[in-house]
Amino acid sequence: MLETTGNCMKLLMMVTAVIAALTIAAAKDGAVGGNVPARVLNLERVLPLNHKVELEKLIARDRARHAQILQNFAGGVVDFPVIGSSDQFLFGLYYTKVKLGSPPREYDVQIDTGSDILWVTCRSCNNCPQTSGLGVELNFYDTAISSTSSLISCSDPMCASTECSSETNQCAYTFRYGDGSGTTGYYVSDLLYFDTFVATSLIANSSAPIVFGCSTSQSGDLTQMDRAIDGIFGFGPQDLSVISQLSARGISPKVFSHCLKGEGNGGGILVLGEILNPSIVYSPLVPSQGHYNVYLQSIAVNGQTLPVDPAVFASSGDRGTIVDSGTTLAYLTAEAYEPFVNAITAAVSPSARLVISGRKPCYLVSSSISDMFPPVSLNFAGGASMDLRPSDYLVHMGFYEGAAMWCIGFQRDDAGVTILGDLVLKDKIIVYDLARKRIGWADYDCSSPVNVSTTSGKDEFINAGQLSVSSSSSRVYFNLRHARTNARRLLFLVLMIGFPFCSLTSVLSCYFFLNI
Repeated sequence: MLETTGNCMKLLMMVTAVIAALTIAAAKDGAVGGNVPARVLNLERVLPLNHKVELEKLIARDRARHAQILQNFAGGVVDFPVIGSSDQFLFGLYYTKVKLGSPPREYDVQIDTGSDILWVTCRSCNNCPQTSGLGVELNFYDTAISSTSSLISCSDPMCASTECSSETNQCAYTFRYGDGSGTTGYYVSDLLYFDTFVATSLIANSSAPIVFGCSTSQSGDLTQMDRAIDGIFGFGPQDLSVISQLSARGISPKVFSHCLKGEGNGGGILVLGEILNPSIVYSPLVPSQGHYNVYLQSIAVNGQTLPVDPAVFASSGDRGTIVDSGTTLAYLTAEAYEPFVNAITAAVSPSARLVISGRKPCYLVSSSISDMFPPVSLNFAGGASMDLRPSDYLVHMGFYEGAAMWCIGFQRDDAGVTILGDLVLKDKIIVYDLARKRIGWADYDCSSPVNVSTTSGKDEFINAGQLSVSSSSSRVYFNLRHARTNARRLLFLVLMIGFPFCSLTSVLSCYFFLNI
């Protein structure tokens, strides 16, 4: 039995060598079997076999090599999963997963383009939820159990906080969000792990040190268990945002994109890179703003422009029009809200009956809202319009008197702020191009694959849904699952040819070995 197994293992080694040879040959100029001159490479061990090296030194050497590899990334695309939906009865938010620390631990964090900092809940957090109504397991970051964690001192260039004290010399923060919630904590530096696509290559388990917040206290809605989550992933334009930190080191381009699916259970796409689509229209960002402010110029309902002074949408002081994925619904400045509601009501009367529910204008509908309610257009500088379907400005609030009740999803804002939240951002590609100071969008089925630029300004991109790469001269499709399946089939075929020389147990053992 041992001798038979040994023969099979020899066969496995021979097959593996053949596959490796074919793979190397195929990689050369896309051909197999060409007249390529043989070359011999002399390999030497960096660390002698009989030389004892401490584990910390090996880790440090790997980190240095890793940093050098990351420096060679020219516009690599960093991909994050997207979970959640804009449906307030399901999630009411979109979130992603990040891995931090050594050993890495996974945290669920809300995707928020209206703030800058990535923060997660600390182990020592006061008044913080211990369980979540979203069905996710809450994790707590602990600097003591991460070997790569370090505190940010007040003298660190990354610390712009005014809360530092001479006693602790620890860079602290306090954030307040638009809904009245807030968090207090301190800054730490630790490794962020991610997958980076560069051309046809997938660099798995890559990492880079980043500065983020460790929350020690929370208030407002952040303390509620129904939508509790591990933290918030701020994608704002300031220096401490993750997109700014990674792009400053050349790890990712200074542009990110998302496509949030609105139907079903939601989900979608989030990449540090530029999603490419011929339907995308762009509008300039308002300069020198802390958020992604845009020049909203007018609103049209059923093709008719509302009688609203464009100045009410302008960015001045605390006023302006902001694109914010951290807001579930959408908000209209008071000067535009009443004309908007009046225009919608006039367009559907008398087919839909207007009712007031909790001071919200709602409509009792007996047929499809897509057939009854008018289209809405948000018109921006540069001639870019964002077309809204009825489901992009209405929210289903159940049934009343046997009819479906749909309410205006836009909320009135008396402070003069217009916020485009997930209600209008869903089912669209949204591109935040910090390098060119513009924002773009296009209607899209966010369950479909997208093409993502790997280098700024070049015609090279990755298909994030199928891991395929395209350039201006050719198309190369790279499907990891398909390639791996073919390798397994080839090995199994050769092993079956060699079956008379191996026992069935040995063959299956060899096949299982490749599948690990």
